[in-house]
Amino acid sequence: MKRIATGLGQRLAHYLNQPRQRYETFDISDPVRIAAVLRPADVLLVDGNSRVSTAIKYLTQSTWSHAALYVGDFLNVDATSEAGQELIEADLDEGVIAVSLRKYARLNTRICRPVGLDDEECRQVCQYAIDRLGHAYDLKNVIDLARYLLPVPPVPLAWRRRMLALGSGDPTRAICSTLIAQAFQSVRYPILPRIEHSKVAAGVAGYSWRETHHIRHYSLFAPRDFDVSPYFRIIKPTLEHGFDHHQLTWADETGDS
Repeated sequence: MKRIATGLGQRLAHYLNQPRQRYETFDISDPVRIAAVLRPADVLLVDGNSRVSTAIKYLTQSTWSHAALYVGDFLNVDATSEAGQELIEADLDEGVIAVSLRKYARLNTRICRPVGLDDEECRQVCQYAIDRLGHAYDLKNVIDLARYLLPVPPVPLAWRRRMLALGSGDPTRAICSTLIAQAFQSVRYPILPRIEHSKVAAGVAGYSWRETHHIRHYSLFAPRDFDVSPYFRIIKPTLEHGFDHHQLTWADETGDS
C-alpha cells in the first residue's frame, strides 16, 4: 500500500510540476545580472508557472510560489557538484537538488538577503542545505496542495497557512521554503518569529517591556515569508547596476505606438 501511495504521489507531483500555457514576465533582469549581485545565503523567490504554483499562490496570497537558496562557490567545491550549479532547492519531481540560476531565466524572481550574517554563519546556512542534497520531496504535502488546486475553494484566509504545513514531518523529506527556513534556524537567524511582550521591573515602581522571540516551526513557512520578513533586504539587480531613468526611450518620443 505504501508503494502504491508513493507511486501515485510521484505521478501527481510530475503532473503538478508541469508549466501552464499563459505566463507574463515583468522582471527584465537576466541571469548574468542576477548572478552579479547574488551572495551566498541569499534567498531567490520565484513566481512559478507550474500548476502547483497556482495552489501555493492562492494559499499564501502571494506572487511567490517557490524559494531556492543561493550557495555559490560553496557548492562547486563539492566533488558531487557540477560547475554552474549555484542554487539548492526542493523540487517536486527530483527532491533536494542543485540547479543553475538559468533555470529561472524566464520567470519573475526576487532576491531576499539576510542582514548581519558573518562569513561563518553564511557558510553554515549554505552547508545545511548542501548536506541535504538527495533528500526526497515531501509528497504528503503535494497531495495536500492538490486538494486546493482545482477548483480553487473558498478557504478562509486564517486557515491557508496551516494547509501548507500538512507534510509528513519526515526529516529526510523537504518542501522548498521549509528547507531554507531550517537552514536559517540552524544559526538562529530570524525569518518571522513569534514575538512575546512581557513586563519587566525597572527601577522604583516602574517597568519596561521586554520582547522575547520564539522560533516558529519550520513547516509553517512559505516563500512569501522571506519577502515580508523585516530581517531580509530586497535586492533588485536593475537598481544595483546603476539604473538611470533618463536613459529610457519611451514610445511617444520615437513616434512608435
